[in-house]
Order: sequence, then structure tokens, then C-alpha cells
Amino acid sequence: MTAQATDPRPLTGEPVSLDLLNTRWMHEGEPADLFAGAFGLTRVEGLAIWLESTGLAGRFRADAATLVHLLTAREALARAVGDPADESARTLVDAVLEHGRIRPTLTTEGPGERAEFADPTWGPAWTAARDYLGLLGSAPDRIRSCASPACVLHFYDISRNGTRRWCSMAACGNRAKASRHYARTRER
Repeated sequence: MTAQATDPRPLTGEPVSLDLLNTRWMHEGEPADLFAGAFGLTRVEGLAIWLESTGLAGRFRADAATLVHLLTAREALARAVGDPADESARTLVDAVLEHGRIRPTLTTEGPGERAEFADPTWGPAWTAARDYLGLLGSAPDRIRSCASPACVLHFYDISRNGTRRWCSMAACGNRAKASRHYARTRER
């Protein structure tokens, strides 16, 4: 990956599971995919950018095997988020989770835990699936899709009152406000 390679995605910084879903987005009205070799990046360079942006780069390698497993997890999570009642989606997420486990540890601060993998190339995929379980365990109703029909991004609503509707107020939210304003002024 070149030193100049930057993350081209419009929304980053979400929990790892949703950040993985957000590796697919709309760019100038067309579907974009960080792992599809677009924006002058190879597929593995896209993976390296994602690993870096999620803080996983120090733990896992950006290589073809890791990418294949991560794409499997992304599809499983997309189905599970899209329809939480879909039993086959839950089965797919469980299949990803089969590739890792948590080992309890004792640290200088007290009890801790460490993720272990028989095959480290499953690490990022497993981490994203495990993160999704954490979100479901804390506030599943805060896992949201952007309210814009033209947007495919997801976010975890951490607003105080839990009423966030847009992936970004600066992008989709402003477009919706401008559209409503335009409609009101046309009516007059």
C-alpha cells in the first residue's frame, strides 16, 4: 500500500461490524466497494486501509486469505443486519464465529480476555462478527441503516435520545433537509 492511500469511504469510525458493512457505499450514484479494487487500490490494499482504520492492522495481515474470510463475514453480517429474524443469516454469522474463541486471562489490571484463532486469517472476520454480538447484547435497536433511500450505509446510534436517522448529517441529512426546503418553496 502506498503512503498516500487514504480511506475513500464517506463514513468511518463505526463499530467494527458496521464499519465492515460500510466498505460498500454509493459513490456518485454508483455502488462502490473498498475491497473491489477501485479508487486506484488493489483489493488487498483496500483491506489494508480497512484494517488500519479499525485499529486491527497491528494484529492481522492484509492478504488474500484474510480478505476472502472478511468478505464471508461481511455477507453474513449484511444478511443478519438486513433481517435479524433470518435464521440462515444467523447460521452464517455463527459459522464465522466458529473460527475463534475467547480465552480468559489474568492481567495486571485483573481479569481479562484474549481472542485466539487456529487460523489467524479468520481474525478480522471473527472480530467483526463478535463485535456484532456485542452490539446486539447492548442495544440492538440502535443498529440502523441510513434513512436516505439512496444510501446503503449503517451506523450505531449513540445519540442521547436515540433518534439519529442519517449516516451523516453533513451528507444525507443535509440532502434531505434541502429536498424538503425545495419542496416547500415550490409549493408557494
